[in-house]
Amino acid sequence: MLYEFDFLSSNERDKVQAWFYVPATDPVGIVQLVHGFGEHSRRYLHMISSFLDDGFIVVADDHIGHGKTAVVNDSWGHWGDKGVAMMVEDEKTLHDLAVKEFPDLPYFFFGHSMGSVITRQFISRYGDLLNGAILCGTCGSDLDLATPKAIYEKVIAEGRALETSEEALTAFFGGLFDRLDEVKYGNEWICHDPWVQADHAKDPMNAFTKPTDNESMLTFIEMIEEITSDKWYEDVPAELPIYLIAGDQDPFGSYGSGVYETANKLIAAGHTDVTTLLYSGLRHEIHNYKEYMDEVECGVLDFMDEHLE
Repeated sequence: MLYEFDFLSSNERDKVQAWFYVPATDPVGIVQLVHGFGEHSRRYLHMISSFLDDGFIVVADDHIGHGKTAVVNDSWGHWGDKGVAMMVEDEKTLHDLAVKEFPDLPYFFFGHSMGSVITRQFISRYGDLLNGAILCGTCGSDLDLATPKAIYEKVIAEGRALETSEEALTAFFGGLFDRLDEVKYGNEWICHDPWVQADHAKDPMNAFTKPTDNESMLTFIEMIEEITSDKWYEDVPAELPIYLIAGDQDPFGSYGSGVYETANKLIAAGHTDVTTLLYSGLRHEIHNYKEYMDEVECGVLDFMDEHLE
């Protein structure tokens, strides 16, 4: 079964578009899928199908300023002005709606890229509600955020909050291309596969190549600052199982070092169930490599099956 519905965002402006994918069997658990920057949740249909086949209900939405939510609300790249908690509070609302509809089931979060940032915000606030969290393509503290942040603060102070600063975007995203020889679409850092690159670039529901306003980009930077701070490691429940996965050629994860930093700091802070797996030679979207997607999904399912109780 597929439930399609909407709910009011915490930005107090948009109706978030959301879905429950329900398997044709007694469900074993729920996994909430949190997509990344600029994309939308239907880019995960292969993964959603795998989770359904294993008996999991899949809960997903398109974030404010993204995908169908952006289309319905005419808000491409405009997230709102309610601060760093907008998206994580929307995910909390979605979680609560799912629990009300399907009570008493083990509950997991899967977050990729910006979705991993949102998931990390969630587990520091509401981690005791979950059986486990999967952080895919997450980042560490060594990203250069100070340079773009200073530009965004300047242009917003000048009254340009709803405009787009190309200078700031270049400062934020430019480092993602450091190891690329040829750039055609501007998204080659996500995956080696040219078909994935083309699909990503031409997807009409994908806002990655559409401008995101300065206010929203500053919010994104502040979200990353929150989840890479020392306080974040203290706020995540120490007993929550966490599975970190990424490609070791993913620039957002600093080619593996940001992922390992996150795992090591969690363990140093007393976290007792942290598993890390880097896929050699893969870039950002490890779940979209045809020859690896089944392996990635099986790893996630093994993790969730292990922590159902």
